[in-house]
Amino acid sequence: MQILFLPFKRGNNLQLFSPSSGLDPMEVVEVLEQFLQKGRVSALLWEVCHQQAQTGCLELQDSLLNKIVCLPEHVSNKLQGKNPPVFFPQNYFPLLGDAVLQVLEKISDSLRGGLDCSISFVSHVLGKVCIQGRQKEILGVLVPHLTDLTKSDCIWQRICWRLVECVPDRWMEAVVLGFVQRAPGADALSRLLGSLVMKNKKAEFVVTQKMLLLQYGHTTAVLQNLLGYLSLDSLRRTLLLRVLQELLETWSSSSAVKHSPAEQQLYISKAILICLSHLKEPEIESCRQELLTSMMEGVKCHLDSSLPQLRRLGMVVAEAISLKINTEGPVLKFEYEDDDETKELKSLLEQTPSFCVVPSLPVDESEKAGAALPLVLESDEKSHRAAPVMPDEESDTELDSDDDLIPYDMSEDKELKIKAPMYIRDCIEVLTGSRPEDVDKWEATVKALEGLVRKNPAATREVSVELAKILLHLEEKTCIEGFVELRQKAQVAVLTTDPIPVAKYLTSQFYSLNYSLRQRMDILDVLVLAAQELSCPKFHGKTKHSGAQKPCIPLLPGSDRSKDWRRIVDERIKSKTRRFDMGQSRVELASHPNEFNSVAGYFFFPLIEHFDRPLTTFDLLGEDHLVLGRLVHTLAILMYLAVNTVAVTAMGKALLEFVWALRFHTDSYVRQGLLSCISSLLLSVPMERILADMTEELLETQSWLGDVMEKDPDGDCRRLALQNLLLMENLKKKLEAVPS
Repeated sequence: MQILFLPFKRGNNLQLFSPSSGLDPMEVVEVLEQFLQKGRVSALLWEVCHQQAQTGCLELQDSLLNKIVCLPEHVSNKLQGKNPPVFFPQNYFPLLGDAVLQVLEKISDSLRGGLDCSISFVSHVLGKVCIQGRQKEILGVLVPHLTDLTKSDCIWQRICWRLVECVPDRWMEAVVLGFVQRAPGADALSRLLGSLVMKNKKAEFVVTQKMLLLQYGHTTAVLQNLLGYLSLDSLRRTLLLRVLQELLETWSSSSAVKHSPAEQQLYISKAILICLSHLKEPEIESCRQELLTSMMEGVKCHLDSSLPQLRRLGMVVAEAISLKINTEGPVLKFEYEDDDETKELKSLLEQTPSFCVVPSLPVDESEKAGAALPLVLESDEKSHRAAPVMPDEESDTELDSDDDLIPYDMSEDKELKIKAPMYIRDCIEVLTGSRPEDVDKWEATVKALEGLVRKNPAATREVSVELAKILLHLEEKTCIEGFVELRQKAQVAVLTTDPIPVAKYLTSQFYSLNYSLRQRMDILDVLVLAAQELSCPKFHGKTKHSGAQKPCIPLLPGSDRSKDWRRIVDERIKSKTRRFDMGQSRVELASHPNEFNSVAGYFFFPLIEHFDRPLTTFDLLGEDHLVLGRLVHTLAILMYLAVNTVAVTAMGKALLEFVWALRFHTDSYVRQGLLSCISSLLLSVPMERILADMTEELLETQSWLGDVMEKDPDGDCRRLALQNLLLMENLKKKLEAVPS
């Protein structure tokens, strides 16, 4: 060892590339390269392990540890990055992993021969490599080999357990995380780590707390490895139950649901479902009441959320818990659309450990299914054999007497079409009528109402408010396809036909008593759609077709041929030229006034006026935060559509005060809407007016956006805050570029 490491050693210290050594750095690198390629690192490690058993020098071991693990950095620093490929980290650490394997094999042989040796130095090497972020390189070599070696050899299992147990606590997290991420399954992880979590407090904290409750970036496979590892030993199952309890406490906490990002909620939901899949019947029986309590509290918190993803997560997890605790009685069942996320979550509940052959049943159920399946097949086989074949005469006598009846020929029948009303007042009479025989006419009226309103604007204006009231309270009498959409289109048509009185009525009803949350959100949707229609220009003009379709332009009588000759020649060439592709037809856009300009205030200001006044059945700042989120997003859209209108500056100032009052709201959907309001304000209000009328507010808003970008738990909020800051910077640069 001393001969091989002569370039390192000066006195009692290991000095790599020491200036006083008198050696050329390139010569030292060549020696080290040969040293690595001939596999002498394993000999060095084995020598240290052998000396450790006889209490070697700790200072020498620490110096060796530092030089071995940091050798690529030392070489790169000395050679200014021009080091040979063998010293690249992606090449060096796999070589070090092979050397560790060779040392472990020698340790295995020594133990079988009854000789004593220490493994702690190898554990230190592994820990220091992992803490430097090189788990992938070294464990990519170690884990596959150790997984195979520990399948049927108890000595190798003990070596692996001792290898991780001797890692110092300051490096334990990186080592445990690396093994959990790269183990091919929970069974292999159990063989590699043994009962490390029961012996080492640091490992227990990492496995049961940090990776489950403090982090949420790990994959589903890592979660399955981790929780499956806890379930494979009777002692570790106590930790599994404790982990499940803590996960359920977090899942059912209203504060956690409000302040943690959706990604973490999904991560915790996955962990809960995996834990439930590993529970056995006696364990479920012992904690049935706790599961029920957590389920009731958690599903309420999630259903109160404004985010559809969180509501769906609460439904899926509640269904899974109900299925586990009510094996014989009724279970919870919610209505939601199955997407890829929900399908993955449900599959986690039905998973099996890696050592189980059956791919779709939990451990306990697989045994029952394996025992029941042959019985079912056998009984089916017997039933097929025993089923007698009845003669034709007997089977005919068993037929029902109704089969002798001859059906009517209805091939030429035609469906009777109900004629829809032709006048607006007739539509009102039909929609407000209560006679049951008018159901077909009612359906025809609902389908024809939008077109009738747009064709008769004068007649609509006479009864616009009354018609808006009827449509707002209209309920579905029959199972008509697309009823909600038809009613909404009719409401939008009435509002665009007579904007001011209808907008006054709808905005006043938004804060009135005796309306459901659904009706209030319908009002917001109608206002947005109508504002969008009023603000968009109408497209007039003719479509220019290709020249091949046009006849050539004749000369006008009395015109001067010498002036127009080029145009005439070009048109003739076009008419006689065969073209395979002329591109898309172009529409000539005609200018059109923005009809939303004169009515924007009637849409906007009444909505922003009474948001902080709670009613008996409606409290925007309390439990009705879902409607508050919709209101905030509606105001952002109205602000955006009001660009270039007269009232845009006043709207922007009022909106900024509204945002400032709600900026610390706990619901992430509301905060997303507030940040969208800032974007709409910056895009719609001229920057000169913002700087003139809202300078102080803008500076405070900029500071708030910086805090949101750094500290908000919701990823969408952070993204929107960053976009607003960039938008502010771009507008400022454009303003500075304009000459005064």
